[in-house]
Amino acid sequence: MWFARFIVLSGILLIASSFIGAQDLIHFKGQLSAYTHFNSNNEFPWWNGIRYIPQVNLQCSAGDMKVIDFEASANLLGNAGTGNLQHWDANGRIKPYRLWARYSGNQFELRTGLQKINFGSASILRPLMWFDQMDPRDPLQLTDGVWGILGRYYFLNNANIWLWMLHGNTDPKGWERIRTYRSMPELGGRLQYPAGSGEAAFSYHYRVADGSMLEEETFRHEKIPEHSFGLDAKFDWVVGCWIEASWKNMRENTGALTNQQILNLGADYTFGWGNGLTVIYEQLLVVYDEKPFRFQETTTFSLLNARYPVGLFDEVSLIAFFDWRNKSSYNFINWQRQFNRLTIHLMGYLNPKNYNIPTQQGVDNLFAGRGVQLMLIYNH
Repeated sequence: MWFARFIVLSGILLIASSFIGAQDLIHFKGQLSAYTHFNSNNEFPWWNGIRYIPQVNLQCSAGDMKVIDFEASANLLGNAGTGNLQHWDANGRIKPYRLWARYSGNQFELRTGLQKINFGSASILRPLMWFDQMDPRDPLQLTDGVWGILGRYYFLNNANIWLWMLHGNTDPKGWERIRTYRSMPELGGRLQYPAGSGEAAFSYHYRVADGSMLEEETFRHEKIPEHSFGLDAKFDWVVGCWIEASWKNMRENTGALTNQQILNLGADYTFGWGNGLTVIYEQLLVVYDEKPFRFQETTTFSLLNARYPVGLFDEVSLIAFFDWRNKSSYNFINWQRQFNRLTIHLMGYLNPKNYNIPTQQGVDNLFAGRGVQLMLIYNH
């Protein structure tokens, strides 16, 4: 893992050193955010945190309408929680956020390093969330990147093809439940093609999972080949509508994790009321089973997202989930005020104490129960 990252970073630095004199093409920016969060259901009800993401970009002409550019950014964060100002819990971390180099022209790009790779037609509940984990509640829309190489080619008819190879990303990504085997690269691709008033796409990804740490000894396998298939399409008719589906199949028996099927159907529309009310509706079906496409144990979520701009600088948004299997609802409301460089978010939520939104498993769960959060974001 570290050897592969060393090769990628060495390539980036070697190319960058060739253009170190192009100081006029270097751009620096950053994002500073801070929050305070209160939830009486948590062990430490009052949490406060600060995060800074500095970013450097370098762009250089490579002649003949070609460009070489670089991006490097870091994620510096610290959090502290308390209940009575006598007992505290604190944590902090400094880690790379993005670190990539790209060679691009009018119809192609080749990018290598630590980067974000995401695609698909769905809005929030995304079956094709294979390499990221975007949280719809997060105003920053942060997600860890993956180490790898991505190539994209754009045809003149708006079709495009993606090819990628990932390496060194052992922790579970997106919907994955089992970590990736440490020394095996991951390979995949995507073909997207115009279709009527929209577009349709097919995606594929292959990796080798490490099942040696599974709880049930019967299902433990050191190397488990996994194939992922994705289909998605989006059309702009009277309303925008989309379908997105994913099937992950493991070639060894891992019980319910052997097959994962996820389906999303969604639509959006902007009503001409006042300043314009945008409404998104999505229906999500998730199935884990030893056999594919049996649909015996299903998890079904409905989602409603509404956004309304109040004047030029304010916006109110609502996200409501309903878990049909557990008969529980999750509700988030956010007020946003935009200044020149400063944005203020005030969010309230009312959720079950047993938090079970499928795309947010494994994250630090401060949002179970009811609470409020104030966040300030400054971009420079």
